[in-house]
Formats: sequence, structure tokens, C-alpha cells
Amino acid sequence: MYVSEWENGKRSVSDRYAAILRQLLGVTDPELRGSALAVAPVSADGYDELLSRIDSASSVSESMVKAFNDQTELLRTMDRQLGASGLIDQMTGHLARLEEALNFAVLPSARRPVAVALAGASTLAAWQAIDSGAIERAWRHYELAKRAARDAETPMYLAHAMGEQAYVLCEAGRPALSVELVRDAQLVLGQGGSPRLWAWLYATEAELCAHAGMLDDCRRAFEAAETSMPPGPEVRDPDMLSIFLNGSHLARWRGNIHALIGEDDAVASLYDALDVLDPTFVRAQAGLHTDLAQAHLTREEYDDANTNLRQARLLASRTGSVRQRRRVDLLSARL
Repeated sequence: MYVSEWENGKRSVSDRYAAILRQLLGVTDPELRGSALAVAPVSADGYDELLSRIDSASSVSESMVKAFNDQTELLRTMDRQLGASGLIDQMTGHLARLEEALNFAVLPSARRPVAVALAGASTLAAWQAIDSGAIERAWRHYELAKRAARDAETPMYLAHAMGEQAYVLCEAGRPALSVELVRDAQLVLGQGGSPRLWAWLYATEAELCAHAGMLDDCRRAFEAAETSMPPGPEVRDPDMLSIFLNGSHLARWRGNIHALIGEDDAVASLYDALDVLDPTFVRAQAGLHTDLAQAHLTREEYDDANTNLRQARLLASRTGSVRQRRRVDLLSARL
């Protein structure tokens, strides 16, 4: 009854129900209610309020920036294990506080560390939005991340945001344009950037080339990714904490790409990657099982494909991943 009245505009969604629905649906409050939140009126003589906000922003200390980054890291860990849909309120509030601090910071010395923190948080929020199926929100978050990276004068964060944003274009049906965007990201990075970020960008290019049917370019890009990949088990880039990538992760990526282009070794590569995957990467497990289902379907091994699809669907439901469930549904239709 309530749902019908909400949909028909006969009853407004109360704050109590809004809090529940935001977590269930993975949407922001304006998206849920269908209109912008009310804004308190501003007096004509707002200089005192402006100066108060500027003073507050200028007092953001190094320890406060660390607290912002720690909060982003906590949200990243929770997202990896539990999924994005239950974090919508926390993520929205976190971005709002970072934007507030950046909007009223005046001098570059105060702006830069906040802008870096905002760039990192915004790309995380964007990926969460993709996972929740909120594509327009994801695009806007990537644009925010790019603006923050330019403000901070950090090409690494800008290139990373552009590379992730390319996935939105690919999944929207524009794979060729997505390849252009990730190549532009490489140009932005220029001669700088860490080897791990370069490996990530090349692997991203390879995957997008696979979707675009550019098979020779795909193979060349992935060879470049393997060449750029630093040795050792370390997964985090100290200069780019948004990147999780080592040889094992790259092996999984290779399996995914080979499944897309129909290479014979895709199944073996993906099972090897599954054996060494960190069990806390729950959503990544869903993606791996989906990749395995695709590889088995290519080989017409339907029982194995169905087994992996069932596991992928279970893990996708556990994390509330709309993106992974969509992939599962598309592959299930081929059985």
C-alpha cells in the first residue's frame, strides 16, 4: 500500500522509511525522493557565514586529512567485503564533507591535500554507483574526481579516474569511445606515474579493446601491462591507494580478457586466479565465477558454466551487486 502511494505521490517517504530504502536500493536521498533536498534560505548579507566557512576550511589540518583518507579506506574495505548498496548514506556524507572542505579552502597549500582525498573518495563512490546500477551518479562522481585531481595537480589520480570512467562508456555500449578515453588517460600521465598504475591502465585498455573487437590492440596492450607490472606479492601502490594489482590479480585479468576473445587458456588462467584470490574480495569472486561461466560457455561446457553462474549469482546477491547480477543474467540467457 505504502509503495503504491509513494509512487503516485499520494504519500511522502518518511525519514524512517527513506533510511531503509536507501540501503536496500543503493540510492541517494534526492534520487529516492525524486527531487533535490530543500536548501535553507541564505541571507543577502552572507559574509559572516562565508568567512566562517573559509576559516573552518583553512583549519583543516594534516590529521584531519588523514582522518578523511582513513574513512575512505574503511568504506573501501566494507565495500569490498559487503557490497556498495548498504554504504550509500556513509559515502554520500563523506563526499559532502570533503567537498565542503575543498569549496571553502582558499590557498593551494590548504586545497591540494583535500583535493587529493576527494579524488580518491570520488572514484570509490563512482565505482560503488556502477556496482549499484546508478550509472548517471557514477558519471557525475567521476567528473568530480577529475576536477579534484586537476585542482590537486595530480596526473595519477586524473588518469585513474579517466580509466575507470571508460568502463561506464563500454558498458553503455560505446567500447570504441572507451578505448579512446583510456588512451587519453595514458597521455595525461605522460612520462610520470608508477609502474603499477601503468600496468593497470594497459590492462584496462586491453579489456576495453577486447570488448571493441580490437584483438591485436588487445594483445599488445596486455603485453605492455605484464611488462609494466612490478614483481612481488604487494598489491597496493603507495602513491595510488585505489589500485589493487599484483601478478595474481593480473593473471585473473588475463583470464577475463582471454574469455572475452575466446582464447583456449582462459579457463585454466581463471581457475588459477580463483585459487589465489584473497577471500575478502567477495565481489571480485563473483566476477571471477562470471568470467569462468563465460569461458565455459565459449567452449560449450554448459554444466560447468551453470555451476559457476550459480556461485556468481549467490555472491552477487550477497554484495547487492547490480552490475554482476546483470552479467549473470545475460550469460544465463545463453544456457
